[in-house]
Amino acid sequence: MIDLHTHTLLSDGVLLPVELMQRAKAKGYQALAITDHCDYSNMELVIGSLKRFCSSLPKDPGIGLIFGVELTHPYPGQIGDMVKAARKLGAEIIVVHGETLVEPVPEGTNQAAIEAGADILAHPGLIKPELVELAAGKNVRLEITTRKGHCYTNGWVAAQAKKFGAKLVLDTDSHLPEDLTRREDAEKIAQGAGLNRAEIEKMRKNSWELFRQALSRRKRSR
Repeated sequence: MIDLHTHTLLSDGVLLPVELMQRAKAKGYQALAITDHCDYSNMELVIGSLKRFCSSLPKDPGIGLIFGVELTHPYPGQIGDMVKAARKLGAEIIVVHGETLVEPVPEGTNQAAIEAGADILAHPGLIKPELVELAAGKNVRLEITTRKGHCYTNGWVAAQAKKFGAKLVLDTDSHLPEDLTRREDAEKIAQGAGLNRAEIEKMRKNSWELFRQALSRRKRSR
């Protein structure tokens, strides 16, 4: 399992970063991204804390780890500058909290996130087809999620991504220990969204591609 969207107690999760890592490893995870909720109020604190945490780990922690942010509920006009600010502070992956059906996300967030070149647009709800096409052109991944509520539109997202050639990733959006999902269970949710085995494997490769790009940026910054 590779999961590029999780949270710790640095935002609204309940686990320390190291406990999240250990629990994910026990579930059979190979790689993980910690992407705590951020806006301008806490971005420096979250990125700085996760950067220090990563630098404190042993050489081989038994699981791959990158860190970043999930830009959450900002006004769409802020997103472009927030993506730039997060990258400048050292975020290795940028997720934007998309227009899910179950939260009051400002209209226009999906478009702003794609235009800003975020790495992942999380749970984008009933995303407009023209924005899926734009995401394909901008190489922005759209998320299929195992999270309750956000997963209601997985089928729509999957169908539109297949139609326009947009890249998908499969994440848990974990906040609690029980949110972490074994690979076989996550893939059943993807199957339920209308994806076949080849498409699920391609989705997994999309996640690994992002993960390796993040590690390459880390090496170049040293």
